[in-house]
Amino acid sequence: MQRRNFIKNAGAAASLPLFLNGMQLAAMPRSSMFDFLNPDSDRVLVLVQMNGGNDGLNMIVPRDQYSGLAAVRSNVMIPEAKVLKLTDKTGIHPAMTGLKALYDDAKLGVVQAAGYPNQNRSHFRSTDIWTSASPANQFWNTGWMGRYFQEDHENYPNGYPNAEEPHPFAITMGSVVSQTCQGTASNFSLTLENPFNLFPLAQGAGSTPPNTPYGRELTFLRTSIVQTNAYATTITAAAKAVTNKATYPDNNRLAAQLKNVALLIAGGLQTKVYVVSIGGFDTHANQVIGTDTTTGEHAELLKALSDAISAFQNDLKLLNIEQRVVGMTFSEFGRRIRSNESMGTDHGTAAPLMLFGSCVNPRIHGQNPTITADVTRDEGVAMQHDFRDIYGSILMDWFGATELDAKVLLHQNFRYVPVLRNCNATTSIDEPNLLENLELQSFPNPFRDLTTIRFQLPQDAWVRLSVFDSLGSELQVLFNKRLNSGAHQIPFNGANLASGVYFYRLQVENQVKTERMVKIE
Repeated sequence: MQRRNFIKNAGAAASLPLFLNGMQLAAMPRSSMFDFLNPDSDRVLVLVQMNGGNDGLNMIVPRDQYSGLAAVRSNVMIPEAKVLKLTDKTGIHPAMTGLKALYDDAKLGVVQAAGYPNQNRSHFRSTDIWTSASPANQFWNTGWMGRYFQEDHENYPNGYPNAEEPHPFAITMGSVVSQTCQGTASNFSLTLENPFNLFPLAQGAGSTPPNTPYGRELTFLRTSIVQTNAYATTITAAAKAVTNKATYPDNNRLAAQLKNVALLIAGGLQTKVYVVSIGGFDTHANQVIGTDTTTGEHAELLKALSDAISAFQNDLKLLNIEQRVVGMTFSEFGRRIRSNESMGTDHGTAAPLMLFGSCVNPRIHGQNPTITADVTRDEGVAMQHDFRDIYGSILMDWFGATELDAKVLLHQNFRYVPVLRNCNATTSIDEPNLLENLELQSFPNPFRDLTTIRFQLPQDAWVRLSVFDSLGSELQVLFNKRLNSGAHQIPFNGANLASGVYFYRLQVENQVKTERMVKIE
């Protein structure tokens, strides 16, 4: 056993991971502020973590940017004729036939250029940010789902499982618990490799422990063992209650994880969140093989991802539970726009994420990134959507949180994005697109010291305008307030900036648009 204590910081405090019988236990506090975690709700969220930093430009392909792609990543880009069409402007990697079919069946949505201000290109730090939903310049020791759970369960693990909540809150498939579900005291997620291979643990003697640090650790351990045995019995019973109805691909670790998740959900386990993972996306070299850019490590990973999710979704349908489950993919960052000389790509910034299920809004949220021949070597895809807005929108539409809840749990500038819909709907949710015909431009561009950002609002709206550098750092917020309809001109003074590429990001209500500008000497 290892117990780690952390200093409380920004609403996050101690962590207490404990591995027993391949499962990890956690303890969580409670507040009366959030009552939206309804134990009677049968909705489930499945998070698919793509470890390593996925090359989003080769997964969700900007079909309208081929001249730019050919100029900056010809040695890794997918041939235009091989890309599977999603829309007139956007496609998907040819290895991902399963997800292409889900999109055609209105069960896949894509969020373009998801990221966060001040992107960190370290695997470890960026993963911390994505799992905690912290600002890039702050260190939070709680996960975004951990904060969600803990607000209504302050005494966990003491007294759990109980008659009202007999099942684990979250399960991480694998041997390492997900920090997504970390709370102020410990983690809400159990780790699980095989639901059919859980054995009772010896509980030891029942003597009263001394009132010492050792005694308190011993008490915690005993409580955890009792809880582990109780949860293990429930998990195994759920896994044995049903059988899978879909065929899953062999030699696919993600598929094996999702196969067990489907069993547990269909078998009656009331767990709200499952975290599964697939690794290997750190493709600095050999992303493709030779001249056939549709093959290689990245193609194999994307095929494994697509085949696993496709089989899982089919299983949910055959088990008659697909309207209970929504899934989302995420990776710690995307890759740079310009490829390297090793047939690979290096750490970048924003990248697309995908949502799957019969209750997702089956559309492309946002615009394709603009790719030009003068892309710098370090330049990544500029952020359009703050990933925390996607998290908060899921909490609202799937678990019943309010907008205020999302702002408290995630960030004060939260803006709702309609990534989910009524499960019985047959079309996507199309809100009025305030940016569809909006001309967003800067003049002069290129500029030396001063430029003016111009746009015209069709109606009164809340507007946030900010400037980023090519590494994803937010340099300045020029505007963050409500503006009247009509033409607007916002001056930007870049005299103190080095020459290079910059981006200005306009957010109008819950819609965003990002454009590129260049400073010259």
